[in-house]
Amino acid sequence: MRAAKKVLPGFRLTLGFTLLYLGLIVLIPLSALFFKTLTLSWDQFVAAVTSPRVLASYRLTFGASFLAATVNAVFGLLVAWVLVRFSFPGKKLMDALVDLPFALPTAVAGISLTALLAGNGWVGRVLEPHGIQLAFNPGGIVIALIFIGLPFVVRTVQPVLEDAEKELEEAAACLGATRWQTFRHVIFPTIFPALLTGFAMAFARAIGEYGSVIFIAGNMPLVSEITPLIIIGKLEQYDYAGATAVASVMLAISFIMLLVINGLQAWQRKRSAAAS
Repeated sequence: MRAAKKVLPGFRLTLGFTLLYLGLIVLIPLSALFFKTLTLSWDQFVAAVTSPRVLASYRLTFGASFLAATVNAVFGLLVAWVLVRFSFPGKKLMDALVDLPFALPTAVAGISLTALLAGNGWVGRVLEPHGIQLAFNPGGIVIALIFIGLPFVVRTVQPVLEDAEKELEEAAACLGATRWQTFRHVIFPTIFPALLTGFAMAFARAIGEYGSVIFIAGNMPLVSEITPLIIIGKLEQYDYAGATAVASVMLAISFIMLLVINGLQAWQRKRSAAAS
């Protein structure tokens, strides 16, 4: 009998196309980044990536990104829970608003947040008389990164909550478990890998964010200057090797963090499989 024809080509051909596509889109640009960095001597590389201004930008970029991703992990889970478990007027509108940071140009988001949080804005004029200044300092950066990172957590956790077996929650309630015990021992282990993935995606997105941050940050050296702005500044000064050196450090740190998070996810899946 003749073998049934498949719609898609075989493994070897599709693997070849996959590797070619990844090579053109991902590997070649990243290799060009490292090759340009190799034009620097070791002393020049260390000087480029460890200057006080660059180190301050690392602390701000990664610190603000981690804080924003952590906030999004908590409140993104809450938003996903409300969208999945409850029905209320305006639910579809709320669900659509979650995707607004995806569709909105980041520069528009930055200008909007600046207009809102600046001293003459609706929120800023209320807070600044009390000594709370959000725009043009690291606090504004965190708010901007929370804005652009929220959809990653919500859209990652939401389908897992939808597929969760409610019978297990009902069984836990019948056995006398409290709501907190049910969430901690039944629901949270199920959604934790997805929540961790959403956190990682929000964190990675925040690290490379530029458009929504430069308007609200103030861009003061050693205070509110993010690393992407350092890279842009070096490029404008035609210091291409210095820019690629700083970019390669950010890439390496981001890659290591993603590897750690992926390892934690694999460990969590094995733990859940062993428990079941």
